[in-house]
Order: sequence, then C-alpha cells, then structure tokens
Amino acid sequence: MNLGAGTAASVGTSFDPRPVLIVTGLVQEARIARGPGMTVICSSSDPRQLRSLLAGIDPLTVRGVISFGIAGGLDPTLKSGDVVVATEVMAGASRWLAGLALSEELIAGTGLGRRRVVQGGLVGVEEVIGAQGGKAALRSETGAVAVDMESHIAADYAAATGLPFAALRVISDPAGRALPALAANAIKPDGNIDLRKLLRGLARNPLTLRAMVSTGLDFNRALRSLRGCRGFLLGGESLVVEDAGEVPAIA
Repeated sequence: MNLGAGTAASVGTSFDPRPVLIVTGLVQEARIARGPGMTVICSSSDPRQLRSLLAGIDPLTVRGVISFGIAGGLDPTLKSGDVVVATEVMAGASRWLAGLALSEELIAGTGLGRRRVVQGGLVGVEEVIGAQGGKAALRSETGAVAVDMESHIAADYAAATGLPFAALRVISDPAGRALPALAANAIKPDGNIDLRKLLRGLARNPLTLRAMVSTGLDFNRALRSLRGCRGFLLGGESLVVEDAGEVPAIA
C-alpha cells in the first residue's frame, strides 16, 4: 500500500484520498510533519495520552500509520542526525513488522547531505531511557538500533486496525551520551518545552549546563535531519509500506 502523501495511494485503477496518520511525540516533530494529505497527532511524550488520541481516530478515515520523529540511539555507531527506518518495532514480548521500501533517488533527494540512513529495529518504552547504562542494556537485550516512546504504540494501533505501518526516526541523543533528566522532564503536556522549568533546573544545578548545551545541539541537529526526511512522507511511488502484523518475539 502506497503511503506517499504527495499523491493518492493507488490500488489498481482506484485512488485512496484518505490522509496518512503521522504519530509524533513532540510539537516540533508535529510541525515538521504537518501538511496536505496528513493527519498529525502529538503525544507530548506521554504514552497514555497517545493511546487516548489513537482511540479517538477512526481507522477508516486514514490509509496508513507512520511514526515520525526523533529517537535515542542504541547502536553506538549512530550519531545525532542519523536516520533510522524501522524494519520492526518491539516492546516486551511483542514485535511488529514494518515495511518501507526506499529508492536511492528518494534518499538522495531529502537534503540529508552526509547523514547516514540505516534500517533496523526500534524498541518502544513507556519512560525515557536517558542513561548510557540503560541504553546499553536495551541494546544487548533487543538488538535494536534506537529507542522511542511512540513507535510501539503506533504499531500496535496499526496492527489492531489492519492498517499499514512504517516508522522513521532520527537519532537525537546518541548511545554514548546520557540524556539529562532535566531535558526529559521539561516537556509540557502540549509537547512544547517548558523554558521556565528548564531555567529553574539550571539555576539549582549549574553543573548540568554543559550537558544541556550538548543535548540542545544534538536535538537541533536531529530536527534539521527530520526536516529533510519530510521528503519520505511526500515520496509518492517511492514510499511503499507493506501491511504490518504482530509476530512473536524471538527468544
């Protein structure tokens, strides 16, 4: 099933004018994704809120689901700004396949420059995994290349409703860098950053400033790459997603 939002999906000679459902966690991601042919929801990095939002989406009104945004790196070779196209999403004992065929022309046309584009597994979590040790443990346990808080929920919704699913995530905090707790806790319910909370935290603990600056640079680099990746959402015939299904986790 074609999920390119730039042109209508086609099956034989019929056309499907329904939008693609884009699942994001932060308002910055949602702003990048918004446009014609897309229905965008933002969870504000709150799994319960995302499940509630998805429960309100009539699956008959969309033609597929794409998880789109930033992620934490688990593969130590990935840097901030590198792009991950999911082959599968896992969470606990559940695993969902994701199908996404990309043409070399589409990758070259996204404006990513020298950013690396890899295909691999994503692992979904319910809470932020910011510590290097936590990331290393997830990598060892799952073999996933990146972690986020939305893809597993979006994949579950797609499988339950029979919709095609794909996930595209850009690395923000690499595996070798810890994500400061202050950064994770400063997200408002609407998905924006609470600058007052951020500044108060820095005032109480000035030693976190350096880590916050590094995190900010990584985050901005990731958003620049994500903007380039919007071409994947608009790729027409170059963006092809197969039906996703849940398969047992491999022991």
